[in-house]
Amino acid sequence: MSDAYDVVVIGAGPGGYVAAIRCAQLGLKTACIERESALGGTCLRVGCIPSKALLESSERYVQAQKHLKEHGVKVKGVSLDLPTMLARKEKIVKGLTEGVAHLLKKNGVERIEGHGSFKAKSDDGYTIEISGSKEMKTITGRHVIVATGSTVADLPGVERSADKIGGSTEALSYPEVPGHLVVIGAGVIGLELGSVWARLGAQVTVLEYADRCLPMMDSAIGKEATKIFKRQGLTLKFGVRVTGARVEGDGCIVEAEGQDPIACDRVLVAVGRRPFTDNLGLESVGIEIDERGRIPVNEHLETAASGVFAIGDVVQGAMLAHKAEEEGIAVAERLGTGWGHVDYDAIPNVIYTDPEIATVGRSSEELEAAGVPFKSGSFPFRANGRARALGQVDGLVRVLAHAETDRVLGVHMIGPRVGELIIEASMAMSFGASSEDIARVCHAHPTLHEVVKEAALAVDGRAIHS
Repeated sequence: MSDAYDVVVIGAGPGGYVAAIRCAQLGLKTACIERESALGGTCLRVGCIPSKALLESSERYVQAQKHLKEHGVKVKGVSLDLPTMLARKEKIVKGLTEGVAHLLKKNGVERIEGHGSFKAKSDDGYTIEISGSKEMKTITGRHVIVATGSTVADLPGVERSADKIGGSTEALSYPEVPGHLVVIGAGVIGLELGSVWARLGAQVTVLEYADRCLPMMDSAIGKEATKIFKRQGLTLKFGVRVTGARVEGDGCIVEAEGQDPIACDRVLVAVGRRPFTDNLGLESVGIEIDERGRIPVNEHLETAASGVFAIGDVVQGAMLAHKAEEEGIAVAERLGTGWGHVDYDAIPNVIYTDPEIATVGRSSEELEAAGVPFKSGSFPFRANGRARALGQVDGLVRVLAHAETDRVLGVHMIGPRVGELIIEASMAMSFGASSEDIARVCHAHPTLHEVVKEAALAVDGRAIHS
């Protein structure tokens, strides 16, 4: 193995391995360093993919328990086999991590196992030290892409316990359904995993510091989500400042300001994530992290060290796997072709609860704060034929367009399969479309996409089916 590369990528998560593959496709000699034996990063190993597997399984369990009879399908003796459900999740993860390894090999990327950190800068580029493998080694990269992702953020006063009080990784593998699960944080992770265990039979209490559900999303969607989740049996408490959590006896105690202590069986800490920049040797090449632990970059994702780039969760912006991928492609193409770009205004965000929640662009609160004049249109899934046939009528689509130009500024959805519907809005925004452009496109009938069309029509007060 040669020790000199055109590009060295540190981290094999969604951003890192995609960047490495694209660099190799462009003819750059590329190495990808990853300290975990399984590739794919947090998203694939202990995040996006395993959580979606459990969400799907738990939804089917509820369907079999409560809703198949509505379709004339009678079932008896439905019961939960948690070990099988967890084994299915692990099988999916294993297959995909092996797939990433195959893709790296197929594209000629040198995969190096270990922890990579900067040692020094030389005339040939940057020296990267790799530890944790059988022996310490060093390699050089003319360019380096830092794609080390993020890790679970801590909350002061919360005493983590691998068995009882933990983050998303632990919540993906509880050995039994908790009698009472307290979730700290009503964001993506808290709501998704809280929903999983609620469907499987747990009493779930969600404590959120903000005054509403999903504070990072459009308030109309947050309000609708709150109503739906409460109907599903989740207890949601807002404006709650958690001051501590600890193991006591066979259970846990959660304490919050101005409230009685809450006794429970397990605690899921879902207050967000922080960039993982530990022991990377950034200071040795002149890179300083900001007050939030992120690596500062310019518009081309280049750091203060010339030739060193950073992408994904370690830089500013939403911590989303697909954002990291787009940034990885942009950097690779800039290195290989001289040009690379990410359209940050059209990056969708999806929460895979039931119903799903999806958003792209700016919220009404953001537009109001920026003084941007806008108009809006909404349409409910209850008025859609396909949604009625599916038996999934909760939710709505909301389109926000500039009051003067009609250009679409944001689209927000809660309802069945909106994680698939949101791409229509993302594409429309990428091409600078107006709400009228969406409304004038012929949408197949009967489909859920018709709700998007009707919401676009509603921007101008022209919805047909309301």
